[in-house]
Amino acid sequence: MNDLNLLNVLSILSLFLGLLFALFLITSKAKNRLANRIFGVFLFFSAIDNILLSRMLHENYLAIGIAIALTVFLQLPLFYLYVKSVCYSDFTLKRRHALHAIPFVIANLLVLSSAYGVDKDSSIVLLYEVSESLKNKLIHIMIHLQVFSYLLAAFLVVRRSRKLYLENYANTSIPFYKWLMQLISVLLILHIFAVLKNIYKFSDEDTIYYWTRVALITVELLIFCWYVLKALNQPDIFKSVDSKLCLASNLSHTSTHSKESGVGEDTEVKKVMRFMAEEKPFLKPSFTLQQLGEQTQLPAKELSLLINHTMGKHFFDFVNEFRINEAKAILTDSNRQELTILEVLYEVGFNSKSSFNTAFKKYTGTTPTLYRKNTKKSLI
Repeated sequence: MNDLNLLNVLSILSLFLGLLFALFLITSKAKNRLANRIFGVFLFFSAIDNILLSRMLHENYLAIGIAIALTVFLQLPLFYLYVKSVCYSDFTLKRRHALHAIPFVIANLLVLSSAYGVDKDSSIVLLYEVSESLKNKLIHIMIHLQVFSYLLAAFLVVRRSRKLYLENYANTSIPFYKWLMQLISVLLILHIFAVLKNIYKFSDEDTIYYWTRVALITVELLIFCWYVLKALNQPDIFKSVDSKLCLASNLSHTSTHSKESGVGEDTEVKKVMRFMAEEKPFLKPSFTLQQLGEQTQLPAKELSLLINHTMGKHFFDFVNEFRINEAKAILTDSNRQELTILEVLYEVGFNSKSSFNTAFKKYTGTTPTLYRKNTKKSLI
């Protein structure tokens, strides 16, 4: 297989796999349909941003080829909207989101005005002139600035939603966080390859430029394969939060109860702690701040301030501490020694062994198994 064929084969595989998976997501009727469709459109534009397809169109239909090449300006805005749709349960597409397409429109106006109505012979000359022009180099710089700006914006959205999740939910698993952070990291790596490729594109190093293209399309193909495997192995990775929730750090500490004096806060803290100890609502894995507020008759914002500011903890850690204390009581109960560690973790509200072990070690400095063994020895 010669060099040209290698690049062609990789391009065809990448195009086919990307379009197939995009079609699957766009037509999928799974839950969180909006997120799937946005991601499907993102994959569609990523797939058609293809070396072989681009070359064929540029040689025969210059205007169409350039227009498709410039859809790169739509990829990261779509990815950003996908991240928001996964993180926030109340996300909907609005007219203002069309503003994200402004760079795409500007780039088309800059380039396509000279490409319409050009015959095939003239298009080859024009394509060379466009490729070597300062305008084309500026467009490439715009693309990379946009990519890294949107990746940063997506990271900030994920970080904020994770904080909201920890402040409002006690569930130990945050599946969307790991998935989106992996996705952002993978796209960052891909676009670092793209930057290297474009540096050599405007140099005289044709051989190095060719192999950077091979490397880029290979990485892209591997990423498409990873998308498919992820979708097959983890079809339900979405558990989002309400975007209208406020971070505790942004809430004003001037609630009706707390602004009078520290006495009001102490009373509320004791009320919440007593309720948690007596009623044990934390045993429910899906326990939330909203539910605790309803059960203690305290507003959710008031409760968030109380836990995050007064107690100095996330709701997530606040609940886990009760769960670990309950687990310690079970592990040291001589009448319940027949329970396995797995049974204990489910009983106290955890839903995964790894998160239980991590939390247990955080509060005790040891693992559940060693804690039980050491307790038995001390009783002998």
